[in-house]
Amino acid sequence: MHGLDAIDRNIVRLLRLNARMSNAKLAGEIGLSPSACLRRIRLLEHSGVIRGYTALVDHASGEAAIAVIINITLERQTEDYLKRFEAAVRKHPEIRECYLMTGGADYLLRVEVENAAEFERIHTDILSTLPGVSRIHSSFSIRNVLATRRRDAIA
Repeated sequence: MHGLDAIDRNIVRLLRLNARMSNAKLAGEIGLSPSACLRRIRLLEHSGVIRGYTALVDHASGEAAIAVIINITLERQTEDYLKRFEAAVRKHPEIRECYLMTGGADYLLRVEVENAAEFERIHTDILSTLPGVSRIHSSFSIRNVLATRRRDAIA
C-alpha cells in the first residue's frame, strides 16, 4: 500500500474489518464527508488497491470445509514458464489463491474441497495438467486457527 496517504490507509483498514460498513459510517469514522469518502473508495477501486469484495462463509453451513495447501515446483523458472503457469491457474475457479514463492517451491496454491474424492478430481483434472509442473506436494488442513477478519465485524 505504498503511495497511499493516512486517510486511504484508514479506509482500507476499516473495509478489511467490515466491507459492508455503510459509506456514511465509514466517512464518520474517518472524519470525511460521505461524498469525499465515496470518491476516495472509487479511486482506490479504480487504481486496483481495492480489487473486490467477498463474503466469508462459515464452513459449518455445509460449504467445502477442507483447505488444501499445494506447493508446485516448475520444470524451469523462466519468464515463459511462469507466465504460462499463471495464465492456466487463472482459468480454474477451484484454485482460490496462488502465490509466487521463494524457497523450495515455486508456487503455493490453496483450494477448498468437501472430501478426498473432490481433491482427487482437482488433482487429476487440473493440477496435473498445469503447464510446466514437475512436482506437486499437497497438505490437507485440520482446522482454521486464524482468519484475517473479525467475527463481530458483520453489521
